[in-house]
Amino acid sequence: MTENEISYIVRKCVFNVYNQLGPGLLESVYQKILIYELENNGLNVKSEVMLPVYYDKKKFDINFKIDILVEDKVILELKSVKELDNVHYKQLYTYLRLSDKKLGLLINFNTSNILDNIKRVVNNL
Repeated sequence: MTENEISYIVRKCVFNVYNQLGPGLLESVYQKILIYELENNGLNVKSEVMLPVYYDKKKFDINFKIDILVEDKVILELKSVKELDNVHYKQLYTYLRLSDKKLGLLINFNTSNILDNIKRVVNNL
């Protein structure tokens, strides 16, 4: 499956979760339920994936946690905030760069319009 095909299924799953739960819950709630929904749609999902930091070809004991990694290709960064900020986009882009992945979706569940709060972030796609 391509990143775009995965993204299509993910978006459908996000809509399902949002339509059933609505806005205003903690990010951790959306994460657990979205993982369940993604797996029910046949996708391979990993959560809280540790992402090491390399600098000058040396690995440092600093790890970032990717919220959800789908099919080992698409990173999902979940938020439940009043509004997305520039730092959220930069964070996801850095995760993409460090992991050498091409597509990430930044998803804010704390909104009245989920369609406008699923943002694509790309790294050489």
